[in-house]
Amino acid sequence: MIAVLKNKAIKNLGFVLNQSKSGTFKLFGQLREIAEDMGVSTRETLEFPVPNGFLKGMDACCVIGGDGTFLSAASESTKYQVPLIGVNRGTLGFLTTYTAEEINSLFPSILEGAYDLRRRGLLECCTHDNLVDVALNDVVIKSASVSGIVHLNVFADEEFVTTYICDGLIFSTPTGSTAYTLSAGGPLIHPDSKVISLTPICPHALSNRSIILPDNVQLRVENAVPNGQLVVAVDGQRNLSTSEDGTISIRLSSQSLQMAQKVDYSHFDVVRRKLKWSGGYIREPNPKNH
Repeated sequence: MIAVLKNKAIKNLGFVLNQSKSGTFKLFGQLREIAEDMGVSTRETLEFPVPNGFLKGMDACCVIGGDGTFLSAASESTKYQVPLIGVNRGTLGFLTTYTAEEINSLFPSILEGAYDLRRRGLLECCTHDNLVDVALNDVVIKSASVSGIVHLNVFADEEFVTTYICDGLIFSTPTGSTAYTLSAGGPLIHPDSKVISLTPICPHALSNRSIILPDNVQLRVENAVPNGQLVVAVDGQRNLSTSEDGTISIRLSSQSLQMAQKVDYSHFDVVRRKLKWSGGYIREPNPKNH
């Protein structure tokens, strides 16, 4: 029997809606009606990224869309420590873990606090211009030129790692290990792990592989090409500019993102279904039955 986890009841609820996803407005109308019938105050936005201050005073935020929609709300959620309830209307849905088919029946109990509150680690990225941002999935460093190759020196706690000659570098959280870095050949990492993964994109040296780094590491990346312009993409949502020397610092943030998940949520079940792993659990036959 699954224990029902009881959190604080939700009295003020924000909705983040992706209008490009089929069925979003119909589902939103149904969930808003449930919430208001239970005396919950609601507000909604269609803007991306989520407007500054939108989640101030909210107890939770329901995101209806895909993983990209979820990521657009991550920064605002972190700022106000508001749990995100992800309802999938996209394709994969690693972050939007509730399905559209089940959310109506589960929503009243969610509003009463019956959900599993999980904290996901974040990356903190700082450019030499002291621009700081946090990423739930990844920080990607590439050339500002469309087809440019980068030469990047990487240091871990000021110890030189190597110079990567590649299309770019992906620094990923465990949450982001099912996203861009997976497509680049990076490892799958359980979301409860406290590590950072570093994966080169199309490296010239075939021996360059992903590196798993501890949670307390301080990473520094510098551009080995004078006057070469870099782009630093945070969760594929925002770009940070870099100074002329192109120095970028990355570490695990002291902050975390709160996710409201189903009480029976299983990471491996999600991975099996989303990545379409074949095969099932095969039990050895019991000799006594023969």
